[in-house]
Amino acid sequence: MVTGLVFYPNVSTPFLVPKISSIKCTKVALKRGLCVKQPKCALDASHGGNVSKFPRMNVWDPYKLLGISRYASSEEIWSSRNFLVQQYAGDERSVESIEAAFEKLLMRSFRERKATKMNLKARLKKKVEESPSWVKNVLGCLELPSLSIIARRLFLFSFMAGWSIMNSVETGPAFQVAVALGACVYFLYDKTKNGRRGFILGFGSLVAGVICGSCVAPAIPTTILPPTWTLEMIVSMVVYVFLFLGCTFLK
Repeated sequence: MVTGLVFYPNVSTPFLVPKISSIKCTKVALKRGLCVKQPKCALDASHGGNVSKFPRMNVWDPYKLLGISRYASSEEIWSSRNFLVQQYAGDERSVESIEAAFEKLLMRSFRERKATKMNLKARLKKKVEESPSWVKNVLGCLELPSLSIIARRLFLFSFMAGWSIMNSVETGPAFQVAVALGACVYFLYDKTKNGRRGFILGFGSLVAGVICGSCVAPAIPTTILPPTWTLEMIVSMVVYVFLFLGCTFLK
């Protein structure tokens, strides 16, 4: 009987004079089991308009919209954005307004960093133009290569220095210094396309390194140096530095 009432609600029986469809879900009917109150689904809340909406969707200022100050750091901006997106994830318009404000702040930060770099370059250029003529001549002989070129040449001369240290007891660093000088001259020739200029700059870097090393080596306490390091070894280390700087940054 109960099964028949569930699947055929309009069928009347001698036990129930009124039809099931005409019974109202009053408290008495609920107690007697004559009607069943349908449960509400949790998903109905998200589709029925019970989702909280972001109250500052129409605020134009992205800082006020995200609830942060104008001096907020990037970590604070990211934290505010993540918190608001998580809180109002059920409302698409709210999330869109939060993301739009966040993108505005990102673009503004990018433009400010770019303007700062441009201003720094302009100030450096102005200082160079206002500097004495000999400073301009010195700076005119220098250039800044790419990081990959700097890294490769630094690795080469560091390898030559390590090779000299390992063979210091046997033969000394003369052969390694000669190889480093040849590499320096080659790099300068490849850069300037002038063999004479490349040789002069490379040999000049060698001479400058020898002179500077000869002045620095006696001032270094022997207690901090390995026992196998001689004056020639210390001078060769300084020479490698000058050869690296010469072939990398000289025009």
